[in-house]
Amino acid sequence: MVGEAALLTELLEAYSPSGDEAAGVRAFLRIAANLGFGVETDAIGNGIARWGHGRPQVVYLGHIDTVPGRIPVRREGTRIWGRGACDAKGPLLSALLAHPPVRSRGELVVVASVGEESDSRGARHLVPSMAPDAVIAGEPTGWDGVAIGYKGDLRLRAIVHGVRRHLSSPDPTTTERAMAWAGTVRALAETAADRFRSLTVKIDTIRSSHDGGKESVEVVVDLRIPPGRTVASVVGSLPPLADGDTLETIASIEPFESGRSDPVVRALVDGIRAHGGRPTLWRKGGTSDLNLVAPAWGIGGAAYGPGDAHLDHTDEEMLDLEDLATSAGVLRAAFGRLLEGLTPRGSAPGGG
Repeated sequence: MVGEAALLTELLEAYSPSGDEAAGVRAFLRIAANLGFGVETDAIGNGIARWGHGRPQVVYLGHIDTVPGRIPVRREGTRIWGRGACDAKGPLLSALLAHPPVRSRGELVVVASVGEESDSRGARHLVPSMAPDAVIAGEPTGWDGVAIGYKGDLRLRAIVHGVRRHLSSPDPTTTERAMAWAGTVRALAETAADRFRSLTVKIDTIRSSHDGGKESVEVVVDLRIPPGRTVASVVGSLPPLADGDTLETIASIEPFESGRSDPVVRALVDGIRAHGGRPTLWRKGGTSDLNLVAPAWGIGGAAYGPGDAHLDHTDEEMLDLEDLATSAGVLRAAFGRLLEGLTPRGSAPGGG
């Protein structure tokens, strides 16, 4: 594990918060090149590592950016702490370590995308330029877990305008009108036992500002959309604002769910079982770049990578080197199965 520890440390010490990923991308490309990958950087700054060539093409879409805030990199036994250890530099490294032992059929592409923690600009840039046959998102699922579903996300900013009133006035204040609208949105939330199948709503912020006698109140709400619903259907159920008030969409991502029979899911599940694990299929309340790319590319997919997602964005973020090594083994088996068994897009069954 000495080699894996040094490589993970190198990635973690290259601080790469969203919007400032260059150091992380350089470290990723350096490691990938030393492992034998062909490397490049695209126009938006994504780091891309290629192994093999031709079809089928399997993409492992990880992200090199992290939330801001440095964590001193340290090691205790087989555990290494650092920003991005599990979200998601550890998963990226596991994919690089998992390259097939020989370059035979097809191409493995490992992407260190930028901006996943902010606007997913890296993934959005890839959509029109790639058409892979399979995609795995690099996210922490635990070495024996596979994420097959993510909720969609609708994030809105409402601005309610009004005039300042004396607090003894019987008319509602601008803040009260904004809060009433937010409360009506909050009432759209569903309380089914299965939260993944429920629409959930959070009120993020309420801020007021004044300009003489005029005032404005900004409300930001976040709605997490389950599979079976669409962003458009949720927008259609929103309460109206008064004339002169405004509503802006900050983020709009459709939900995603794959099936147990999807080739990527089957390949990962079989890889976990081959390493002595009992696979767990996760459906998550958050979102990932998988929500964006899989539907756009017309394919299924799943998310997989070492690490505990509960540590994401916390100061306790760490990765166990044993999990890293086992995950690399699972991915090696899954990559091999997909590259050997997938029918390339546009090919007749049995074609190459």
